[in-house]
Amino acid sequence: MNPRLEQLHPYPFQKLRDLFAGVTPNPDLAPINLSIGEPRHPTPQFIKDALVAGLDGLSNYPITQGSDALRASIAAWAQRRYGVKLDPATEVLPVNGSREALFAFAQASVDSSRHGRRVIISPNPFYQIYEGATLLAGARPFFLNTLPENGFSMDWSRVPEDLWEQVNLVYVCSPGNPTGKVLSLADWKALFDLSDRHGFVIAADECYSEIYFEEGAPPLGALTASQQLGRGFKNLIVFNSLSKRSNVPGLRSGMVAGDAALMKAFLLYRTYHGSAMSPVVQAASIAAWNDEAHVIENRRQYAEKFAAVTPLLKDVLSFDAPDAAFYLWARVPGGDDAAFARGLYETQHVTVLPGSFLARDAAGVNPGRGFVRIALVDSLDACVEAARRIVRFAGEAA
Repeated sequence: MNPRLEQLHPYPFQKLRDLFAGVTPNPDLAPINLSIGEPRHPTPQFIKDALVAGLDGLSNYPITQGSDALRASIAAWAQRRYGVKLDPATEVLPVNGSREALFAFAQASVDSSRHGRRVIISPNPFYQIYEGATLLAGARPFFLNTLPENGFSMDWSRVPEDLWEQVNLVYVCSPGNPTGKVLSLADWKALFDLSDRHGFVIAADECYSEIYFEEGAPPLGALTASQQLGRGFKNLIVFNSLSKRSNVPGLRSGMVAGDAALMKAFLLYRTYHGSAMSPVVQAASIAAWNDEAHVIENRRQYAEKFAAVTPLLKDVLSFDAPDAAFYLWARVPGGDDAAFARGLYETQHVTVLPGSFLARDAAGVNPGRGFVRIALVDSLDACVEAARRIVRFAGEAA
């Protein structure tokens, strides 16, 4: 077997199962799981109908590039959402969820035969796929801590100057997981300038881009920022997904867009990788990308939950309201995130994710330690009940 597999860390949810081993949660309370970023709002009926209507597609092999209709629908959505005109033939690809594509892109982009230019930068804490993709591509991760004192931004000045020429790829996540931080135009400009100077590729993970709280004020995306700055899409690849936007995590449908030269090479890789999207899923995806009403309703429900939950928690947990996404990144009393999560599970039957499980030690600290990630993905009533239980637990532990 590939010896690089031995470098992989246990996934955060395996660590959570290990943490809870031997614990019997309070049987008098119904379980509420806010640890995983899995949307639980109902899948819109029209998407289900499109899936069923597309079942005849099961008789056909799919092509890796996806249908012309699907790529056109993604490009049309990108124009409405980002104000950019993408060429559906060369700048857009459908993918089987952003997770699959984020992993695969590192395998395609890293030249493992070279000793230099094999560093991949990611935020810390981070979506664990970034690290796994890095290690299995034969590259070395460099974790850039996102800390409260700098507003959870990626401070590029903390990257050693002599490291930049070794950097092949930089993962950014905006809105951020777990912090909800959104990159500003100045943030994007700083990153683009570094990419133009040093020649690395930017992989912009924007899978939470449609979960925000002020209608009509969407988070700035990388494609929009690149256009506003007049640089085009050079060395930029953007990843997005229908999972959070349209409540279809089981559909495994997303998109990749950006630099046409990189997209051409990535398509070649994917042709051999065997990652073509089922025609049935393509039919449902076209319906989802073409509709915005269900996304607006989705945002309304998340905004309602944040408005109800944050006032309840503000006196027992320390947090800033996220710019976007559906997470609360909250500092716990006492500073022991694992003990907090274990005690909360045991006494209140509420599951949250210790922040240290999402981060690695870097620059002498684990930037997730002392925080928990709370995913407000369940119903309004369940999230409010979970918040009340957290308040109860924090009061009893004080």
